[in-house]
This record gives sequence, structure tokens and C-alpha cells, in this order.
Amino acid sequence: MYLHLGQNEMIPDRRIIGIFDLDKCSYEKRTREYLAKAEQEGVVLDVSGALPQTFVVCDHPYHRQIVYLSQFSPATLQRRAEGE
Repeated sequence: MYLHLGQNEMIPDRRIIGIFDLDKCSYEKRTREYLAKAEQEGVVLDVSGALPQTFVVCDHPYHRQIVYLSQFSPATLQRRAEGE
């Protein structure tokens, strides 16, 4: 099954490591450091087309991990991932 993240970006749900609320998680120092490092490594893809609400960490065959920024709420993506 695939999860639609926005801007015609679909990912296999088996690759999802976690779905995180960008507003709530960005207060933590480690999360900010993680996102900054991912940005430096060039593994952050902004598929929001607007102000992102969520970041989705995924396993990737060519990188350690890849981070997608999505405009959808974490609850919406979670429901989609669970197939509801």
C-alpha cells in the first residue's frame, strides 16, 4: 500500500519509520538538530506546497533515511497509513 504525502508524492507504507507533528516536535533540541542535519545531507523533501505541518521519516534504499515535509496533519496521514 502507498501513502499520499502531497504534491503527487506517494511512498510505500512499509518504508515509513515515523510520522511526526512538526510544531510539537520542533521545540525539542534533538529534533531540530536531526532536521538540520538531514537538510545539510540533502535528504529533506518538501512536498507540502505550503506551510508544512508534518514530517515523515522513511527508510530509503540509497540513503540512511529520507525526510518528507507534508502539509497534511499527522492525524490525517496516520489515518491514511492505517487504511481508514
